[in-house]
Amino acid sequence: MRALEKELRLGLLDLDLPLADAQVASLLDYLDLIQKWTRVYNLTAVRDPAEMLTHHLLDSLAAIAPLRRQLAMLTAAGLISPAQPARLLDVGSGAGLPGVVISICCPEVRVDCVDTVAKKAAFIQQAALSLKLPNLRGLHARVENLTDRYQIVSSRAFASLLDFTTWSAGTLAQQGLWLAMKGKHPADEIADLTAGVNVFHVEQLVVPGLKAERCIVWLSKGE
Repeated sequence: MRALEKELRLGLLDLDLPLADAQVASLLDYLDLIQKWTRVYNLTAVRDPAEMLTHHLLDSLAAIAPLRRQLAMLTAAGLISPAQPARLLDVGSGAGLPGVVISICCPEVRVDCVDTVAKKAAFIQQAALSLKLPNLRGLHARVENLTDRYQIVSSRAFASLLDFTTWSAGTLAQQGLWLAMKGKHPADEIADLTAGVNVFHVEQLVVPGLKAERCIVWLSKGE
């Protein structure tokens, strides 16, 4: 068994998130890739592999089941179909958290990770190549300049909810959803949102091995 594989599998059990062996292997390969690149390019401040597993990988994996539920609802509403797969934009993706994790766990979703830092976008491109993820793409750009539309626009520890939704509003498809991963319930940030943005659910997350509050704020464009 590979280093940290046991811990990862136990974490997946705690999250009630069954994955194929190939997906588990890809997640471990991804962790190795982050460690390798971080030695040179400082992708993340977390250097300890076990801490990376908890703070980055399992933290991102905690969002997969909630994301799948929302995608299922969008599919039931006819907004996603097999002929037109879901598209997700991960804003300020950095080392690809949660974008790369989503692309591994949800191969049916086309994932674009955008970052203003060229080396981080290049890392995503390398991850797509190394991990053989045809549904993953890294974009070196400002999110405000993108013209494509996405059913889901995500971020993790990126910016305030006001800035996140304002900057990325042009990329959100009609009836699309924002997925904002946060720590504690961001009541102050929610209060600052414009009238055109609707918070329809704040979902509490429990991350295995992480003694810290985590949640997803789900948002949509208001009427």
